[in-house]
Amino acid sequence: MELHFFVYPAIILLPPLIFAIIHSKRSGSERLPPGPLGWPVFGHMFNLGGTPHRAIAELEQKYGPVVWLKLGSINTMALLKAKPASEFFKNHDLSFADRTIVETMTAHGYNYGSLALAPYGSRWRVLRRICTVEMFVSKRISETEGIRRKCVDDMLSWIEKDGNGNAIPVGRYAFLASFNMLGNLMMSRDLVDPESEKGLEFYDAMKKVMEWSARPNVSDLFPWIRWIDLQGLKRRANRDMGTAMGIVSGFVKERIQQRKNGEWKEKDFLDVLLESESCKVESEKLTETEIIIFILEIFLAGTETTSTSIEWAMSELLRNPETMAKLKDEISSVVGLGERFLESHIDNLPYLQAVIKETLRLHPPLPFLLPRRAIQDTNFMGYCVPKNTQVFVNVWAIGRDQEYWEDAVCFKPERFLGTNVDYKGQSFELIPFGAGRRMCAGLALGHRMIHFVLGSLVHEFEWELESSVTPDAVDMSERMGITVGKLKPLKAVPRKHARECDIK
Repeated sequence: MELHFFVYPAIILLPPLIFAIIHSKRSGSERLPPGPLGWPVFGHMFNLGGTPHRAIAELEQKYGPVVWLKLGSINTMALLKAKPASEFFKNHDLSFADRTIVETMTAHGYNYGSLALAPYGSRWRVLRRICTVEMFVSKRISETEGIRRKCVDDMLSWIEKDGNGNAIPVGRYAFLASFNMLGNLMMSRDLVDPESEKGLEFYDAMKKVMEWSARPNVSDLFPWIRWIDLQGLKRRANRDMGTAMGIVSGFVKERIQQRKNGEWKEKDFLDVLLESESCKVESEKLTETEIIIFILEIFLAGTETTSTSIEWAMSELLRNPETMAKLKDEISSVVGLGERFLESHIDNLPYLQAVIKETLRLHPPLPFLLPRRAIQDTNFMGYCVPKNTQVFVNVWAIGRDQEYWEDAVCFKPERFLGTNVDYKGQSFELIPFGAGRRMCAGLALGHRMIHFVLGSLVHEFEWELESSVTPDAVDMSERMGITVGKLKPLKAVPRKHARECDIK
């Protein structure tokens, strides 16, 4: 959260200073976690800098693995090591089952139809069941491999055409491929296609939604001034979310008509959602608005996280040529130089899997995950945590904890070879997708997408840095957005591998 976002709003907030000081004193009976002293009214909101996950991680040395912060008027507890994270997810998961909802995500009731943000309860369970039982199960994911193959082939063709000896922004192509994958899985249509006017309009609308939803908003820190909308973010949220929802509504209505006319024979994820709409059990039906929000959430959750992870992985590989060489050798030995990389190869590529794990350890897309919120007063590790406290599980700090990881800041995929450490919610030293009942529902699909795209990029091309950049000079600075991405996008030169058939 950068300082300049809050300076002007802070001036307006000065009048209630005395009131806040009087009413913000801690009860003597409370034993809150330790933490630094903060400013009256503003708390620690100006101490977080441009990379708050790093600033908060530094507090562990002085205050320990559980830290208490005040962000404006919001009580916040940060977990900075695997041990408190394990205690949190194993023994207190239900007590912290709700989410912190930022103001922009309430636009058009998005938070109520969103699986990630919906209040914990019966409606959330319906949405979760649709994801885990009907959509993101191994059988259905495997059945859609051909869709992902087509989208990756398109990406490789774009890279070959646009590269041609030129440096290209690697993350952008990974993002376009991810966007089209989800477009085809959800609605059987390419959304990044010059011939699809509505698809491109949807793409532009979603990029805007992602942009403003990542902006720090003073209304989230002082809920009692939300009605003012000091930064105008809620207004923009309503506008752009409304545009995106309107476009998806058109796609949904078109599909409904096709199904009525018998013109639609295939079955994609939209059909699964529409079947839920006609469910005979009233409590399990989805409304059309919920279906639209569900579709938007898939794009918000699946595109930026995938492309950001791939860009970080490629950056690390280009910084570490020996690691890149090992990965290329493994893929070539399993896939074959003249063959296409397939999803079925992934299970036979332990070093590729280790590269992905190491990337997610050092560069988790969501360094705080999606913040949890206490649904009741809770005793956590001897501390009294009040109801509505938001919780940051700092997986960035956990992934760099020197007590767990030797040479913690170094990129060494070999550390995962021959171990059972995984990111599926049981190894609490590596939880980039969360854990517990609210961990990422799309993990299985995300696993396939990241491995498939990265493996294809490495297998199909020889990658070189621009002539003016050495491996040691690759800029690894971060920028805060929906995910933590690279401040300076990675640019690299792709050179197409000669295939055996071409050599002959």
